[in-house]
Amino acid sequence: MADTPTPDAGGDQQRQIQLRIDESKMHNTYANTIRTSTTQDEVVLDFGMNLPMQGQDNQPMLVFNVGSRVIMNWSAAKRLAINLGQVIRQYEERNGEIQLQRAQPGAEGGEGGPRLAKD
Repeated sequence: MADTPTPDAGGDQQRQIQLRIDESKMHNTYANTIRTSTTQDEVVLDFGMNLPMQGQDNQPMLVFNVGSRVIMNWSAAKRLAINLGQVIRQYEERNGEIQLQRAQPGAEGGEGGPRLAKD
């Protein structure tokens, strides 16, 4: 990293910090769904795949196969939410509104998507 002082309009010194991104240990995964849980200090994001399967008595069911878990503090979660909002807004300005699929009333999962099985 290199620090390069540059004067700003007020005559004070301002530091520019060079950012180097190391992607050598990065792993790519695909997710079509996310589960969130929280504690007082953290937000837990489980990314994974909803996989339709046949359950008992040939009843349709979804299996949530978790592929990655990201744990972050609330400040980082807020920055992520702001950044995602900006990225989605820019995408929709270029390509039109993203339509979210909703479950049909009376279909498996009912209004708002799938629900966890009741014991």
